[in-house]
Amino acid sequence: MSNTTTGKTPTTDEEQDLGAAGSQLSTAPKEEAPNLPSLGVIGWARWFWRQLTSMRVALLLLLLLSLGAIPGSLIPQDGVDAMKVQEFRDNHDLLAPVYDKLGLFHVYSSVWFSAIYILLFVSLIGCIVPRTWQFVGQLRGRPPRAPRRLDRLPAYTTWRTGAEPEEVREAALKLLKKRRFRADADAAGDAVAAEKGYLREVGNLAFHIALIVMLIAFAWGQLFKYEGNKLILEGDGFSNTLTQYDDFKSGNLFDAAHDLAPFSFTLKDFHGTYEATGPNRGTPRIYEAQVTYSEGAEGAEKSKTIEVNKPLEIDGSKVYLVSHGYAPILTVKDAEGDVVMDKQAVALLPLDANVTSSGAVKVMDGYRNAKGEKEQLGFNAFFLPTYGGKGSTMLSSFPALINPMLALSAYHGDLGVDAGIPQSIYQLDKTNLEEFKGSDGKLFKQQLKVGDTMTLPNGAGSVTFNGVQEWAGFQVTQQPGSGWALGGAVVAIFGLAGSLFIQRRRVWVRAVRGADGVTVVEMAGLGRSESAKVPEELGDLAGALYDRAAPDASDAPEAPDGPENDDTPDSPDTHVVPAEGAEK
Repeated sequence: MSNTTTGKTPTTDEEQDLGAAGSQLSTAPKEEAPNLPSLGVIGWARWFWRQLTSMRVALLLLLLLSLGAIPGSLIPQDGVDAMKVQEFRDNHDLLAPVYDKLGLFHVYSSVWFSAIYILLFVSLIGCIVPRTWQFVGQLRGRPPRAPRRLDRLPAYTTWRTGAEPEEVREAALKLLKKRRFRADADAAGDAVAAEKGYLREVGNLAFHIALIVMLIAFAWGQLFKYEGNKLILEGDGFSNTLTQYDDFKSGNLFDAAHDLAPFSFTLKDFHGTYEATGPNRGTPRIYEAQVTYSEGAEGAEKSKTIEVNKPLEIDGSKVYLVSHGYAPILTVKDAEGDVVMDKQAVALLPLDANVTSSGAVKVMDGYRNAKGEKEQLGFNAFFLPTYGGKGSTMLSSFPALINPMLALSAYHGDLGVDAGIPQSIYQLDKTNLEEFKGSDGKLFKQQLKVGDTMTLPNGAGSVTFNGVQEWAGFQVTQQPGSGWALGGAVVAIFGLAGSLFIQRRRVWVRAVRGADGVTVVEMAGLGRSESAKVPEELGDLAGALYDRAAPDASDAPEAPDGPENDDTPDSPDTHVVPAEGAEK
């Protein structure tokens, strides 16, 4: 038994025959070099369209889109934090005008980013539509006929059998169909043609379609999204209107007046427990907010426990629990002893994992000093839920309320809230404020435990620390298209895996009666790319067909002696021959 090989150079007809056998193993469009001297307007337009819809240009645009997103992550954006953008402009006199001209403060809505985005979108559509149409045509058509010289194909085997050619072809057709090949009798009538691996192209098309879905979902989400934050004290409520948010940002096409989902909720209780000992001391174990909520103006009230990464979902919006802190409860009296702030909780912002907090207390109305003059009071506040005691650092040692302590430093004058200029409720504008002076002539400040009272100098009033109330910070978001983006990403992964690991291949089986009356069977295989899988699969198919179609050993004829039959085996053995003219 020996392999049949050849060293002959194929003729032009043979090259065309082999080319036809390897054609349409892929739906990628053929690249044609433009005849530059003869290109007109239409020719240049066709050439540009071919370049735009080519895979390398799509990959280049995808790379440019990724690079273009980098400044959007590193440079402050108008739609995300306008205050940081203004701060950047104030601190960078030279860079800020350049960034403005390049649109780097609003990258995702800039002209150049939109141009890349749209070109990538057009490129993908221009690539998918013709490939899909061509692939549908391939599915409706028949596998290409067998080449005249099967021994020119990369994987090839042959043997002789006493079975009739029709019996061999019928057995080959059944075998290939059983192995899930699309098989059909050749138009010439002496061979069977089969093809397999269509899922490779399905995966390729699915990957491209998934990219388009992801691009659409991303654009839709950016244009119609919104995100707002709200700090709520225990017992207080929130209604989903623009004025209720502490800060709010949205997409360019989002209309807060009409697109905000109508709902409201009330924070009934925040419950948190923390690891008390060990290396994870202070780590939250339970971190949840008990709320009651209702949808619409007359919706029934329902209860819900919001935990980290377990948001409340209402009408397309999600309410996340994102932070927690403390609000000292204060009572402030003026010089006459009249109450100007009655047991009001003032939220302070945490500075570290142990909820060391700071903020400002502002008494804007009703206060009169010792002279009977109207003034405003301001206090810088520093709060420790667990104070280590006298002589310890001014940092909380545990996040829970074990030994709360409030430190206040006092100011009086004009807080600047009536000037019409927005200011943070957690910071004091000391431009028009004066310090209260202690007996040592320095800024008057005092540490208070629950129940303590700080008496202001010169009979200016007092501040009583009545207790502590907890608060929770919520983020309300709506990100339309996120489900489509996730689905597109999953389909893209599976599609890419299919296009990489599934091989498109073809098999031909020819059975003809030789000059001596004995049936000669030839089998050949061709894949889209060079792979050991095609010869291995062909060998397996040849062995199965040999067992199915071969008659009893006693009935098999002997091959006549002669030089023309010296290299013809009586049992199949595959081999690989360099394919001259076959598709790589």
